[in-house]
Amino acid sequence: MSTQTEHQAHQGPEPIDVHDPRLSRFDIVREGARRDDIEIVHYEEQVVPGSRAERRLTRTVAAMFLLTGLAATAFLIIYIWWPWEYKPGSGGDKYYTPLLGLTLGLALLGVGFGILTWGKKLLPKEVSIQDRHVEDPDAPESRKITGETMLFLADELGVKRRPLLGISLLAGLAPVAAVAAAPLVGGLISNPHKNNQMFTTGFAPAGSKKIRLVREDGRPIRPADVSVGGQLTVFPGIEHGVSNKHADSPTLLIHLREDDAQRSRAANARPEVGHGDYMWGNYAAYSKICTHAGCPASLYEQQTNRLLCPCHQSQFLITDNARPVFGPASRRLPQLPIEVDEEGFFVARSDYTETVGPDFWERP
Repeated sequence: MSTQTEHQAHQGPEPIDVHDPRLSRFDIVREGARRDDIEIVHYEEQVVPGSRAERRLTRTVAAMFLLTGLAATAFLIIYIWWPWEYKPGSGGDKYYTPLLGLTLGLALLGVGFGILTWGKKLLPKEVSIQDRHVEDPDAPESRKITGETMLFLADELGVKRRPLLGISLLAGLAPVAAVAAAPLVGGLISNPHKNNQMFTTGFAPAGSKKIRLVREDGRPIRPADVSVGGQLTVFPGIEHGVSNKHADSPTLLIHLREDDAQRSRAANARPEVGHGDYMWGNYAAYSKICTHAGCPASLYEQQTNRLLCPCHQSQFLITDNARPVFGPASRRLPQLPIEVDEEGFFVARSDYTETVGPDFWERP
């Protein structure tokens, strides 16, 4: 065999004109594959077009996509209109999170099984072998082949031949896209500052009446009830004050030793703090809600005057206006202004003047 014959045998048949109108779309795709040294070894439809099997599979995939759309729509309805705020007892708020999880799970299962069934049962089977090959992507014939290949792939999806699939896919995925956007726009649906709940606690005065500090059993507290160097968890003396309804209100009342109290008053009086009159005598009250993640900061070490949060080991120095000195917390514990009323019981002079708990994005 001559050298020229050997070269032609290695290169294969001569390229065909991909602009020939007699060629089918698959002929152009096959030619493009051949030019990329791809041999389509096996290619066949899994179901006969128009057959009963094709119609059954189409209905199955469409049903899965429609299930996705219904579940995603249910998620949106529950997310927007279902009562979610906690109420004592067994109300509808108890089902809010489980229903969100159930509907979102069904939506994802529906779209997942729909795509798997479509790909494994309706799309043609193809086996191809490719060698390494480099070709100029800017050549006119390359652009023609690429365009026809993309159109051929769209044809093989069968959306034109099976319009039910396209309609069900649109009906199913449109609500899923809305589900993805729902948490991002959720804050626009309802005013997050309704009733000013981020800036008030159970210690907010009821008109001219100041709120007493009480124990867990509701008994009010006198100064003599807390020993020197000791501390006591207190709550607002209002209805449901010792409940989850006012979960942002637990406060640590601390009776500092004389020297420690003097340092604490000096720290509070600094201009950048401005809490000069927040203490009563040697007593100080600080929020028990850690400013890092909202855990209860309740481990008080009286020798060092440090308050420890056991969740992530944040420590706050009480004699320096509860400044964080260790751990991930970056903001001081809010201090509650306190005094003693005419009957000798501790009361809050006002509500907290800083937001309680972890920071949120609108806080300056």
